[in-house]
Amino acid sequence: MSIERPQYGEYASPEEQRARAGLPPLGADPVASAPEPAPTAARPTAPSAPARPMGRLVTLVLLGFGLVNVLSSIPQFVNMASTLNDSMQMIGIDGEFTNYAAARTWGVVAVVVLLVGYAVTAWLSLRQLKRGRSAWWIPLVGFVITMSLVSGCISVVMFSDPAFTTGLLTPPVE
Repeated sequence: MSIERPQYGEYASPEEQRARAGLPPLGADPVASAPEPAPTAARPTAPSAPARPMGRLVTLVLLGFGLVNVLSSIPQFVNMASTLNDSMQMIGIDGEFTNYAAARTWGVVAVVVLLVGYAVTAWLSLRQLKRGRSAWWIPLVGFVITMSLVSGCISVVMFSDPAFTTGLLTPPVE
């Protein structure tokens, strides 16, 4: 004669089953009797999903183009008087650029703004990539902000030169 063994939980009462499952007893208020979570030490945050490879590539390519732009622009800003004199000749303004002191000062300011702007842009981009987030837009925004500030530096020099402003305000003679 064989004795059948009971199945798992077959002889347990509903209260025992609920207790083993970590549930409150039947008829109890589930909100009031819910066990409080045990306090935990600082939980490490799970890293987010890695950035898409194409977005990563686009970010790095944009940063590369930015670096080439920064490095190739430095000589023009350091020698801004000559660059603006050549620009005046190209757009047909008669006269010669003469505000050398302002060109030297604002050229150095433009180089510093350019270098700091690129450094901040690269740092923010790489930080986002390290966190696994999309960062392709950061070099674009960084470029717009940095070049707006650099253009302001150049404008100060251009519009403080009498030959340049006179040439812009005087209609061309034909």
